[in-house]
Amino acid sequence: MALRGLPSASLDKVLPIKDNKVNYASSCNHDPSQVRHSRSAALLVGSRTMRYPLLILLCGLFAFQMPALGEADQMTRPRAVIVVGGDQNYPPFEFLDKSGKPAGFNVEITQAIAEVMDLPVDIRLGDWNDMRHLLESGSIDVLEGISISSERYRIFDFSAPHCLVRQSIFARRGSPPIASLADLAGKEVVVQKGGIMQDRLTESGIGAKLILVDTHAAALRMLASGQSEYALVNTLTGMYFGLERGLTNIVPVSQPVAEIPYGFAVKKGNKHLLAEFDQGLEILKNTGRYQLIHDKWLGILESHPSPWRRIVKYGAMILLPLLAILGSIVAWSWSLRKKIEAYIQDSQIRQQELIQAGKMASLGILVSGVAHEINNPTGLILFNLPILRGAYRVAEADLEARFEEKGDFLIGGLRYSELREEIPRMFDEMQGGAKRIKRIVEDLKDFARKDTSSLDETVDINTVVQTTVRLLDNSIRKSTAHFHASYMENLPPVRGNSQRIEQVTVNLILNACQALDGLEQGIHLSTSFDRELNVVTLMIKDEGVGIPPENLAHVTDPFFTTKREVGGTGLGLSVSAGIVKDHHGKLEFRSTLGEGTTAILTLPAMEGG
Repeated sequence: MALRGLPSASLDKVLPIKDNKVNYASSCNHDPSQVRHSRSAALLVGSRTMRYPLLILLCGLFAFQMPALGEADQMTRPRAVIVVGGDQNYPPFEFLDKSGKPAGFNVEITQAIAEVMDLPVDIRLGDWNDMRHLLESGSIDVLEGISISSERYRIFDFSAPHCLVRQSIFARRGSPPIASLADLAGKEVVVQKGGIMQDRLTESGIGAKLILVDTHAAALRMLASGQSEYALVNTLTGMYFGLERGLTNIVPVSQPVAEIPYGFAVKKGNKHLLAEFDQGLEILKNTGRYQLIHDKWLGILESHPSPWRRIVKYGAMILLPLLAILGSIVAWSWSLRKKIEAYIQDSQIRQQELIQAGKMASLGILVSGVAHEINNPTGLILFNLPILRGAYRVAEADLEARFEEKGDFLIGGLRYSELREEIPRMFDEMQGGAKRIKRIVEDLKDFARKDTSSLDETVDINTVVQTTVRLLDNSIRKSTAHFHASYMENLPPVRGNSQRIEQVTVNLILNACQALDGLEQGIHLSTSFDRELNVVTLMIKDEGVGIPPENLAHVTDPFFTTKREVGGTGLGLSVSAGIVKDHHGKLEFRSTLGEGTTAILTLPAMEGG
């Protein structure tokens, strides 16, 4: 062998060797690398003196290359097989199939990771508690499925979870439901020995009587046979055994009481192996292979407890858009119906207003004719009464002289002694009555006259109300013996139409009269001015029956009336409300059933009025 940088022929000149009969093979046990190392050592040891410094440098370089040669040799060795353990009876996660081979979700995940990471693995399934102790002792390298908890972190290192496992309480059919683990206090509960739920129940201290078995299958068989009250097992495993083994008398009696991350575990400190499994799991998830394995083993069972979820999901995808379209159609139809109803109602109101206008026009023509016929004799009465009064005064002296001379006598069948006192009063009453007839006729003509003016008159509310009271004097007298009117002096005028405002006051006073049950009940009318709000107010209060609360909000609705049987149309107050609105005013009603109603009309006063 030649040292690096020097031919072997030159070696004897550089380093003389005393004994050239060294047995390299025997001293290195026939290991060629040890032979090389031993020969170099012999060369160095055989030198008695270090004559040349260059020799020291060359030997150091050779020694530096020795570790690198060892590493290269190690890389060429085959990697040791990784022993992966698991539970032999924990379907659908891991179990031995009918041919005795490992199968299940965990097994396929492990095999897929071994494939993508080029790891040699040997999967061995056995009793769960034994497998857990084998990992603790280092007899196996990995557990392919174990519930992760903070307590177990003291013993093992865990990978990222490859799924979540849910634990449920199972019981025989007909057993009462269980709300939580606390309801198991004092109950017999079967759990797997060394399983996560044994740890949980022991740590919680709820006082359940634990029965430990080796497998979930044993726990469910004990429950089905009546040897225990409850079994606390993995939800999917319980369902799997119920279907596979025909255990139809056991059912979950609770919602999942725990949802626990589930993944690979290694002995504490074996970080390098754990990182390889984490990397492989991440590759499976990114490539979609993990999801395929998950759906194969867990997908069907996970959807089994609630088969309607998928139906509801896809049904919702179809029905929700249809419901949205149907809702839009219904909303549009409802809106259209409301618009049509409003249009019909408005048309009816306008029709009634036209009818009323026709009636008023006819009334105006009638009143004009009647007024003409009444005004003529009334005018004669008013013209002749002063003449008769003067004639009586001329004759009065002669009548008094005769009364003094001859005593009492008869005139027109009446004694003069009585007539002398009554005749002046008769003249006054006849003249007052004639004037009143004339004023009423004029008011009727004004009320019935066709309204051609706009809302720009200067209106004195007191005058309008007093005119209305004169028009309705007969109705008021027939309804009450206690009518009181109070008019504020110097009331500011309002801008509007006097005839239309008079129509409102007529309706309000007539309604007050019709609300009374007898003459002893009164009506109180007053006008006032609110300087702060700058409004003129007319208040009409009756002591009648009042309005029920449910009707109060509808008194101005078109065609709403409680007097239809006596000819009410329900348009009076509706028309009045429209007139008040046109005048930018407000019409309010306050009522107490059995005590009466107050109508309040407010109109804005003219500026500077």
